[in-house]
Amino acid sequence: MYIVYKTFIPDEVPMNSTISLFVKERRRRLALTQPELADRAGVGLRFIRELERGKPSVRVDKVNQVLSLFGHQLAPVRPTTPEGPPNAES
Repeated sequence: MYIVYKTFIPDEVPMNSTISLFVKERRRRLALTQPELADRAGVGLRFIRELERGKPSVRVDKVNQVLSLFGHQLAPVRPTTPEGPPNAES
């Protein structure tokens, strides 16, 4: 699964680091504390702390609760091929 947004993230950055950096950056941009983000997202403070630290195993439904506050969601994405994006008919 990948989070797709316009910021460039090199391929060698692990997905959990990508998500943690995204959440932390967005939270700070909105001047929210971790407890405020947890309260608004309806998740526990411990979850927010683990998510921002890049914990390798987190619940996708809870990640999406947090990401939805920023207008994003975690969803599967078909990989593109060297020839271009996958055929929509497949």
